[in-house]
Amino acid sequence: MLEELRIGQLGVIESSTLRLGPGLTVITGETGAGKTMVVTALGLLLGGRADTGMVRTGAGAARVEGVVDATALDAFEAAVDEAGGEVEDGHVVLARNVSSEGRSRAWVGGASVPVSRLAEIAVPLVAVHGQSDQHRLLRQRAQREALDRFGGEPVLALVAAYTALHARLESAERELDEVVASARERAREADQLRFGLGEIEAVDPKPGEEAQLAADEARLGYADALRTAAEQAREALSSESGDPDALGAISAARTVLEGVREHDGEAAALADRLAELTYLLSDLAADVASYAAGVDADPARLAQVSERRAALTALTRKYGETVEEVLSWSEISATRLLELDGTDDQIEALRGEQRILRAELGEVAQTLSAARTEAATRLSDEVTAELSLLAMPHARLQITVVQHEVGAPIGDPPPSGSPLRVDGRWLRHFSSGVDEVEFLLAANTGTEPRPLHKGASGGELSRVMLALEVALAGTSPVPTFVFDEVDAGVGGTAAVEVGRRLAQLARSAQVLVVTHLPQVAAYADRHVLVEKASDGSVTSSGLTELDDSAREKELSRMLAGLAESDTALAHARELLDVAAPARALS
Repeated sequence: MLEELRIGQLGVIESSTLRLGPGLTVITGETGAGKTMVVTALGLLLGGRADTGMVRTGAGAARVEGVVDATALDAFEAAVDEAGGEVEDGHVVLARNVSSEGRSRAWVGGASVPVSRLAEIAVPLVAVHGQSDQHRLLRQRAQREALDRFGGEPVLALVAAYTALHARLESAERELDEVVASARERAREADQLRFGLGEIEAVDPKPGEEAQLAADEARLGYADALRTAAEQAREALSSESGDPDALGAISAARTVLEGVREHDGEAAALADRLAELTYLLSDLAADVASYAAGVDADPARLAQVSERRAALTALTRKYGETVEEVLSWSEISATRLLELDGTDDQIEALRGEQRILRAELGEVAQTLSAARTEAATRLSDEVTAELSLLAMPHARLQITVVQHEVGAPIGDPPPSGSPLRVDGRWLRHFSSGVDEVEFLLAANTGTEPRPLHKGASGGELSRVMLALEVALAGTSPVPTFVFDEVDAGVGGTAAVEVGRRLAQLARSAQVLVVTHLPQVAAYADRHVLVEKASDGSVTSSGLTELDDSAREKELSRMLAGLAESDTALAHARELLDVAAPARALS
């Protein structure tokens, strides 16, 4: 709820503060005093368009501030916090500056924000109805939402159920489209994996096999050289042809030392070491001979090893740097292939889910359409009855709930995004249902109902909006309503009814009305006068909240043009007495 509106250097208003509260507040004043500047200020605070013509002559900038009581406005508080603003003692200050050069700045809770962000945060707080405004309830989406709220919990529960099912259907169909669209690529990937796994399975590599094969190939490739070297080494160690060899030389040295070992212990130790060396050389000569005998040139085995190494190399070129990496790729690819081979099952499962969701969604859509149609009839009757009391006795509001039927799609289940089958018909569907809701007005007898923005004049449209807001008062989420000359073209008894209806609306919301009718002003809980003063060169306006005595004088002026007329004053007091029981805060 708005608690205070501060206006500076805007139009004819130099500096004024409007204190607001619950109930009905009316703003009156002479023509040209600046009453509509209050509505203009609210428009700026709601993120409306600004131009330099709004800035008071001679001023550098116009500024508008609004103090909002955020108590019980959880969504509003969250939006302020998200914008970086602060909520102090349950209150938030919204502000807008418009410079004479055309620059515009905005603040939310002390944080500077883009004007568009101010609009997002502030617009849900206030519904402005004026003859030049883009009215909230002129949009078909807002009309549908208003009808759903009027229908109450039964309709809102159906809307929630439908919305949830629709989201699930969209998700399932989106996933299905992705799987089907990628089926060819997935099949291609599966074929590639099968080929690779087949190659690896045919070779059947073993961990560590590469090193062993490399060693085998090197040995087999140099078998003749290895055998010759081994034989020469054996001959040098232990000659079979009687040539000098290492073993003979060691034996001779040992014999010499053995001959003198008994004369010196050190010589004996050296003889023993030569004996050990003789044994080692004998063993080594035997091993070299055995190695020479075992080295065999086997071309067939060499070819087999080379072929095996070539096969492993072919795998490591494609699937990994080593055999171990090839085996790892094989494990991962086998798992992936199982996933790819399950694509057909996944598609079938998604199509089954699509069938179920479409059937459920069609049933909920049918029930929701019926509930909306019933609510539309009740709301139409209530608003039409209200209009008859607002000087529009022949006006009739009609609310249509229609569906758009299209041709049956091909396929079972039908392709994603296809129409929805509802009660035997194929209908276009949206996240909100299959219905398009529109408010139509027949302003006079014999005229065809037309959309609100086409079927009513500015004054008629304001009264239609008032009638709608009164009917929707108990369900509207908007805490503040502003009506700019809602009583245009109204007088007499109808004006009294306009005031009564505004007071009724003010019982459930904060209502601010700019009016020129005393019959409407009499129903206000708070009366603000816009006065115009002039110093001979610059005109300025101020806002003054009237007490009971001043209020009688203002109503007298509005009635007769004479603030001090005894007859007009008596009439004003009578109006106030008649309206008193119906006031929102009485």
